[in-house]
Amino acid sequence: MPNLEHPAYPAATLLHLESLVPCRESQVSLLLSIFGERQQFSLPSIFIYGHTSSGKTYVMQTLLNTLQLPHVFVNCVEYFSSRLLLEEILIQLQSYSSKIEQSSHVPCDSLNDFVGLFKQVVASQELQDQTLYIVLDRAEQLREMEANILPAFLRLQELTDRNVTVVLLSEIVWELFRPSIGCFEPFTLYFPDYSIGHLQKILSQNHPPEYSADFYAAYINILLGVFYMVCRDLKELQHLAVLNFSKYCEPVVRGEANERDTRKLWKNIEPHLKKAMQTVYLREISSSQWESFQRGSGEPGQLKGLSAHTHVELPYYSKFLLIAAYLASYNPVRTDKRFFLKHHGKIRKTNFMKKQEKTSNHLLGPKPFPLDRLLAILYSIVDNRVPPTANIFSQVMRTFTQVLPKSWVSENSWEVRTAE
Repeated sequence: MPNLEHPAYPAATLLHLESLVPCRESQVSLLLSIFGERQQFSLPSIFIYGHTSSGKTYVMQTLLNTLQLPHVFVNCVEYFSSRLLLEEILIQLQSYSSKIEQSSHVPCDSLNDFVGLFKQVVASQELQDQTLYIVLDRAEQLREMEANILPAFLRLQELTDRNVTVVLLSEIVWELFRPSIGCFEPFTLYFPDYSIGHLQKILSQNHPPEYSADFYAAYINILLGVFYMVCRDLKELQHLAVLNFSKYCEPVVRGEANERDTRKLWKNIEPHLKKAMQTVYLREISSSQWESFQRGSGEPGQLKGLSAHTHVELPYYSKFLLIAAYLASYNPVRTDKRFFLKHHGKIRKTNFMKKQEKTSNHLLGPKPFPLDRLLAILYSIVDNRVPPTANIFSQVMRTFTQVLPKSWVSENSWEVRTAE
């Protein structure tokens, strides 16, 4: 991958930026070309999307901080209402202006008030000569706010007549994000998932100084060989790498093996990686507790109780997937409208029943069902809106192939119908 180049920034700064964001050089290069010079008007809005832990937030924060560009960074989950969101943007903007008295609270009751206050803040000498970037992380939460909030951010450059660019970071595609009313189309940029080679390169950079880079790279290779099929989250993999590295080094510390005895090192770490598989994404114990269990200093009954708990306590959406699968397999298809729609209309009463329906469905056993019906029931029984991301679809297979016994899954034909 060639080095980053931009005439507005020195080569040393770009080289340092490239070292901070490995395996994302093409995305950073494209963003630099979009940003252009500091005084130039950039695009009104940029929409960046990709799965969880694909580097969207980290790349934007690193890019803006390293190049020292004026920006506002707001998480839409933390500031969940339009008023809180607009007030937080104005509060952060005040840090760039010396002409406006600093305040911990900026009252902003409407979008019109925000536009007026925004012009007042940006009119200061510190901001009017360069582009201001407003980054909204977890931007899919904007769909839950007033209908005019998202279109207003997309055309904020026009409404305020200021040099401002709004960057939206989201996990869903723009087609599912686009509001129903007319709006400006943003420039879309996709962040693909890290490949196993990218993860190997990124995780290997954090090797401890007391061990060689090749030794730590071999450990990362073993870790990815175990967890890559069930976990692509970079943060989760970094957490697992830190927690289990001390156990991997035990034979070397005791003098029983050297750094090249991969067979002995694998035999020592294998049972601990199996235990760690049960705690992926769960976070039921702290890192210090997990390390005490690995050293054997924890109470014997605690780890046993933890293992039993992890088999019962499922991830949030996996619970609803099991409930939706139960409802789809035992309820007739013609009852879905009655049970899962709020406004299903009048139901015609009749005592007529088909011959096979006179017997209890629980005695007849579960019936196979298509994946579309399973997801439709899932969306109706979960209170909050469920974005159709890759996490949901990956949990479908994990729920039916890992949580349930294999014999039970095959008898109900769920694995075959889900694959279809």
